[in-house]
Amino acid sequence: MKIKSTIIAGAALATLSAFAAQAADTIKIGFIDPLSGPFAATGTNGLAQFRYAVDELVNKKGGVLGGTEFEIVAYDNKISPKESLIQLKRAIGEGVRYIAQGNSSGVANALTDAIKKHNKRNPDNRVLFLNYSAVDPALTNAKCNFWHFRFDANADIKMNALTDVIKVKKDIKKIYLIGQDYSFGKSVAAAAVRFLKEKRPDVVIVGNELHPIGKVKDFTPYATKIRASGADAVITGNWGADMIGLGKAIGETGLDVPIYTYYAANDGITKTIGASGKNKIRLVHEGPLNPPSSAAYEAYHKGFKAKNPEKDISQFRIANTVQMLAAAIEKAGNAQPINVAKALEGMEFTSLHGETLTMRAEDHQMIQPIHISVHTDEGITFDSDNSGYGLSTETTVAAADTALPTTCKMKRPM
Repeated sequence: MKIKSTIIAGAALATLSAFAAQAADTIKIGFIDPLSGPFAATGTNGLAQFRYAVDELVNKKGGVLGGTEFEIVAYDNKISPKESLIQLKRAIGEGVRYIAQGNSSGVANALTDAIKKHNKRNPDNRVLFLNYSAVDPALTNAKCNFWHFRFDANADIKMNALTDVIKVKKDIKKIYLIGQDYSFGKSVAAAAVRFLKEKRPDVVIVGNELHPIGKVKDFTPYATKIRASGADAVITGNWGADMIGLGKAIGETGLDVPIYTYYAANDGITKTIGASGKNKIRLVHEGPLNPPSSAAYEAYHKGFKAKNPEKDISQFRIANTVQMLAAAIEKAGNAQPINVAKALEGMEFTSLHGETLTMRAEDHQMIQPIHISVHTDEGITFDSDNSGYGLSTETTVAAADTALPTTCKMKRPM
């Protein structure tokens, strides 16, 4: 009898110990993005923003599920789809169940396919993909899947907003398109051609050029060609080192036309462009910056800069991603990816900016207000690259007006 009691007590103690260990464990978010190579500045800045968001918006507020904290685990993918799959496998083996990635739609396409296959083969070890910045429209259209959620507006949504602005600029009659030669760059060019044809059929596209991603050392020949074309405006989806190079070359050639961009700010880009881009560079993005939209966001931004004086909050959607994940886990009552995914579907959320965001259930595409801002040093509360220059909002498109239809045919797990 005594032996039996001892066994029961030991079993109970083991169960309690296991429960305590589980309760004390963290919910790991694997950050798979470039931390070395030509796009390292973008990746390391994103990592700093994720870590700050997790600490300030979740962990310091008591975590989730009664005290479980989030933990960011970083994996360097060197902007390579192949390396990203290696890091995904490593992350899963280390107990990561949430993957955050945003730099390069080529990487995102590889990850979403791999995660879909993994989850089908391993129903007891599923993973959720939190895409915070890869905007190839296919990811929430033809390639949509239940395990992928996009927290950024896709390339078509952004181009629709940009071309609404261009539509009323009657002095723009010739446009040059230039971008990176991979899925995202091709999507930007295709969307520009389509929307301009619909809204401004009189506009002539005088150049539609793709260049190797991350390999061009001198963009002067491209800038010279743009100037020689007689273009009245330029549209580019370039980001990271490629936007730095293109922006520098455009400034040096003295090209004096509007440049409509997706990512022409922060991570050294704003500092490089400087005075040469004043009132010329325009950027489409989520989350207004100048003037600050709310006291909550202003405090958040200042807190980040105090801890990261050489970096900027360049991707406002990272805070949204972290907060919505936490809200979905609380709603689900557990951190099982399938239950969290169901909680995220259709979720409405109020951001630090005070804006209402909706994760559209049909395709897992975030629907949110879109802003178009100009590069300037006037009326700037929060600059970029400590340069004195920043983004001042000129146009805001309401969330309902950004919601383009989807072709997604979502297949949900049983």
